[in-house]
Parts: sequence; structure tokens; C-alpha cells
Amino acid sequence: MSDLLKYKGFSAKIDFSADGETFSGRVIGIEDDVKFEGSSVRELKKSMKDAVEAYVEKCRKKGRDARKTYSGKLLFRLSPELHAGIADAAAGSGLSINEWGRDALESAVRADNLREAKRRAARSRKKR
Repeated sequence: MSDLLKYKGFSAKIDFSADGETFSGRVIGIEDDVKFEGSSVRELKKSMKDAVEAYVEKCRKKGRDARKTYSGKLLFRLSPELHAGIADAAAGSGLSINEWGRDALESAVRADNLREAKRRAARSRKKR
């Protein structure tokens, strides 16, 4: 099982070990390797909070950004057929491949964020 846990804009990949009956997490989107664990969801969330707070403080003391910086450039390795299909779709939309791809990726991120917001809202309603 794998999922993402979020705290103060940081995300962590979560894994569960049935053998060890523990959750473990690793913060993603940062330069360092920040890991945490817990034997319950509550314990895991507290452990992530503590790990993120300690990491942010460490970065602040070193005078560096806690989040990984990205260039804004992506390179994809695609099959020639997929590349041709993307080129056709972009041209048919009156966009460059770059513009079409950016729009497609932005839509995917928005859809993912919407799914996450719906999950949080559903969990919030269940708690009432």
C-alpha cells in the first residue's frame, strides 16, 4: 500500500509494512532524505509533523530553501507514435507541443488536487 500524506505544503510517500505492522514515510520534493515512521496513523502524522518542523528549522539555520527548486524544464522519452499523436493534438488545438503539454499537465495536477480536496472533505464529514 502506498499513499501521500501532506503537512504545511510538504508531501510524503507513505508505505505500510504488514509484517512489521508499521507505517513509514519519506518527504518528497526536497533535497535531503527525511524519513519518519509510526505504528498508527495518528503516530505517523505526528512523526511527519515533527520531521518536517525539524527539517525546516535546519534549513532556516543553514540559510537555504527547504523545498527543492525546479528548473521548469521537463524531458520525456516517448514512442514516435505517441510523439506524433501529441503533435497532431497540439496542432489541432492551435497550440505548440509545449503549450499543449503544459495545459495537459496543469489539468492533471488540478484534477489530482481536486480529488485530494474531495477525500479530505469526505473524511471531515465522517468525523462529525
